[in-house]
Amino acid sequence: MIDTKHIGHRFPAFSAEVERGRLKFFAKAIGQSDPVYTDEAAAKAAGHPGLPVPPTFLFCLEMEAPNPAAARDLLNLPVPKVLHGEQRFSYHAMCYAGDTLTFEPRITDIYSKKGGLLEFVARETRVTNQHGVHVADLNAITVVRHG
Repeated sequence: MIDTKHIGHRFPAFSAEVERGRLKFFAKAIGQSDPVYTDEAAAKAAGHPGLPVPPTFLFCLEMEAPNPAAARDLLNLPVPKVLHGEQRFSYHAMCYAGDTLTFEPRITDIYSKKGGLLEFVARETRVTNQHGVHVADLNAITVVRHG
């Protein structure tokens, strides 16, 4: 069983810069056809100060943590039994190319279902920009299968 003493555990905050080239590449990779995500002139014509961050891109930046597997390591989760259960994004403000975003991850819950055959680890990552503006919350649930 995963020890629930880890509920509330905060991992070290880290920062990542939103690079223009990566935004363009990501937008093309996900099939984003709106030119505001790939053409700076189109973004400015639409009222943006620069290229906006496409939906779900913050997950890519979250993987730039010093140890992207920190939760798995802390909880000693068996990799062959780990499943990605859920991913949610709550946006509060826009992010743009050139922003420096700070990620503050923490474990929000640990619980089990089906008599302990399934265990769940809920994580939330608060994201702020270089001005201290709360721009997003990233929520993920990891599932561990037993039996």
